[in-house]
Amino acid sequence: MKERASKEQKHVDDEVAETSAPVRSPLGRTPLNVLIQVFFILLAFVTIFGFVRAATKDQKRSLCSAMCKFGPSYAGRNRIAPDFTLPDVNGNQVSLASYRGKTVILNFWASWCEPCREEMPALARLALMLEGRNDIVLITISTDEDVSAAKDTLATLFAADDELKSKIPKGTIPFPVLLDPEVAVVTEKFGTTKYPETWIIDEDGYIRARFDGARDWAGSLALSVFRAVDRGPGCLVEFAEGKPVGDHTDLCNAE
Repeated sequence: MKERASKEQKHVDDEVAETSAPVRSPLGRTPLNVLIQVFFILLAFVTIFGFVRAATKDQKRSLCSAMCKFGPSYAGRNRIAPDFTLPDVNGNQVSLASYRGKTVILNFWASWCEPCREEMPALARLALMLEGRNDIVLITISTDEDVSAAKDTLATLFAADDELKSKIPKGTIPFPVLLDPEVAVVTEKFGTTKYPETWIIDEDGYIRARFDGARDWAGSLALSVFRAVDRGPGCLVEFAEGKPVGDHTDLCNAE
């Protein structure tokens, strides 16, 4: 009898022990352990998010680096370039719309403009670099009244350059030269009064940048600007009167 009572008491004690054990989750983890694990998961998520955000910012800054250093007078993405049709030096009619789907580098110049003359060899080198490309094109518009003035000026400049005279056959021009002696396009449509001036127009016809004055268009900075325009949204920084404006000016702060 005593032995039976002892066994029953032991059974009761075992049940009490089981009911007084620490409360655990269905997977055998205490609430404290679960909270610790959730904390580390959240910490990992925040860390990864921070790295991704920083990497995205660096990528955006990289796309804007050349643009910020090259210093456009204007940069944006909400103005469509006005269409036009002009004759080239050979008498062929050329329209801006015919280049839709390509990035267009549009340069305004005149033979009597000294900065234009200084810049022209760099444009010729750029044109040679772009040969065979079907995604980007260089077009120039001369406001000379006499077509021979434009052609003779280019021939003289190319012949005087040791590199270009060996690469450009005599009497040829490596890029289209359109004629606008009445400045119906250069001034009336684009508002340009000082030369040289260069516009970058994207494949959809939007003006992405305008550069006043001569630049080294065959240099690494210029090529990076073209690549940025060719890559989707490109640089997000807007420029007005030569200064970055808008919500993304910080992308130029380190430049």
